[in-house]
Amino acid sequence: MFENKVAVVTGGAKGIGKAIAEQFRKEGAQVCVIDLLENDFYVGDLADRTVLEDFARKVIAEHGHVDYFINNALPLMKGIDECSYEEFNYALRVGVTAPFYLAKLFAPHFAPGAAIVNISSSRDRMSQPQTESYTAAKGGISALTHALAVSLAGKVRVNSVSPGWIDTDYTVYEGADAAQHPAGRVGNPLDIANMVLYLCSDKAGFITGENICIDGGMTRQMIYHNDFGWTLQGGNNP
Repeated sequence: MFENKVAVVTGGAKGIGKAIAEQFRKEGAQVCVIDLLENDFYVGDLADRTVLEDFARKVIAEHGHVDYFINNALPLMKGIDECSYEEFNYALRVGVTAPFYLAKLFAPHFAPGAAIVNISSSRDRMSQPQTESYTAAKGGISALTHALAVSLAGKVRVNSVSPGWIDTDYTVYEGADAAQHPAGRVGNPLDIANMVLYLCSDKAGFITGENICIDGGMTRQMIYHNDFGWTLQGGNNP
């Protein structure tokens, strides 16, 4: 399905990004990864404008076009008590500015049928304490998704995926950790990668501007103290 297509994956050296890159390769795509960690294409900091420009030049010089652009790089997570001004802005540069600017740089080079998939988070709609930098970045990329979908209409389909609890080590959880999910288990990177490839495929040709939450049903489950076995033990944590 993706034979000889060009897929760009940010944060593609580990975790969900690595799974996405591997699935594209298995389907025959040429994959261009950028990450702070070692990889076979480009090592660099997405918060740096010159890095973004150099990376985009390298992709186009080597491949001439882009078919699929996946924004997966992980923003910094710090809360209001400890997160500095600089750290908060760094999280936004990685999580929102870089996806926007790379989309702008790639815009003249997207091939017919191109797709962008942004990796957001279920934290774009719910929070734990002390997560402001990450949550703001994920909320930003969710909103950026529908804005780009409208601006790039007719040229590029743009969607986002919002993962819930995804264990990147493929740990199989039992007991309460699994049971609290209506799906009965904790997620793994392939749950996200499979959706990303679907959204890039022709099968998803009528889907754009959407944010698809993949969290085993957690954000659909209402929780009240002393209701259906849920009890508040102290603080803000059930």
